[in-house]
Amino acid sequence: MNAQPPSGPSAGTLRAVRAYPRRAPLTLAYVCLLLAGHVWLGQGLSADRADALLGYLSTNLDNLRDHPLRALLGSVLFFDGTLTDVTSTDFVGTFITLGLGVCCSLAWVEHRWGKWRAIAVFLGGHVVATLLTAVVIVVALRHGGYPTAVRQSLDYGVSYGAQTVLAIGTLALPRRGRLPWAVFVLAWPLGGADWSAPLPDFTTIGHVLAAVLGFGLLAVPAFRRQRVRAAEPLTVRTG
Repeated sequence: MNAQPPSGPSAGTLRAVRAYPRRAPLTLAYVCLLLAGHVWLGQGLSADRADALLGYLSTNLDNLRDHPLRALLGSVLFFDGTLTDVTSTDFVGTFITLGLGVCCSLAWVEHRWGKWRAIAVFLGGHVVATLLTAVVIVVALRHGGYPTAVRQSLDYGVSYGAQTVLAIGTLALPRRGRLPWAVFVLAWPLGGADWSAPLPDFTTIGHVLAAVLGFGLLAVPAFRRQRVRAAEPLTVRTG
């Protein structure tokens, strides 16, 4: 008697996992790079060297003025969070940004529109949100909204790019689920915001700006059309 193939939600999940390398190879490679970098920072480098590296790659105001390209590109090679302390709020942030954002939403964008648009959307969200946040910081410093120490604050990771693709991933949901998802994407950064200053902490502002960028891209017609894949070759029968 032939065994019946598995069915139900678990079977669908298994098929999705098996198809993941084919549907989103770039995202898979990027996730592996992020995980390798996370292990290297935690296990391969001393605490002092890891702190020095992250301090150099931080997208704070001083680094953006001194070495902007290296800070913007280098900071997106690591994620700020934990994979082991599952009861902490940091793990929740890691699950949202790395799990839902990169592993799921970026993979969906890559499959729907191709790797080059996925790169452009993710890096564009990261860079534009970072620069807009820097403008907010500069204005806030002039009016006493932030302490001057914010110029050297540690700020690195994938979360701005993840926020952008999380917003774009709204299209992947049924219509009834899109509004609750949009509210979640905009609201979750506010849940851990630090309001010790007149403004929320600048990373919260950056997350909200990145989400707004993603939702703004949904208004672009090109982002509402799925890419056209190559047609299957026609077979001509004779005789």
